[in-house]
Amino acid sequence: MNEPRLADHDLGALVDEWLDWDAAAARIGVTPAKVRTMVRDHELAAAVPGEKGAPAVPALFLDDEGLPVKGLPGLLTTLHDNGFDDRECIAWIFLDADLPGRPIDALRENRGTEVKRRAQAMGF
Repeated sequence: MNEPRLADHDLGALVDEWLDWDAAAARIGVTPAKVRTMVRDHELAAAVPGEKGAPAVPALFLDDEGLPVKGLPGLLTTLHDNGFDDRECIAWIFLDADLPGRPIDALRENRGTEVKRRAQAMGF
């Protein structure tokens, strides 16, 4: 049996807390337009969590100071270079990748080296 494609995962079930543009902007201390720019520049990723609604950013993508988690922008760039869209990036980052645990947890615990290595290996 084949595993579901990353794009087919229910992001609402994978990610507990989402921030809309305004909430993300308030946490970071920038405007909503800047948040959209950060998404476009792969500093953050955003997707529509359910079937309807507006794009939002996973809250765990921001650290306690309101900045993108260390290593996240580089990881997102690597995943995009491998052909992933934001929805697939978010699914990959929130799925258990045998690290142990989810890549987002490894990034938040400053254990991002193996996460980046696995993302780079997918490109080969």
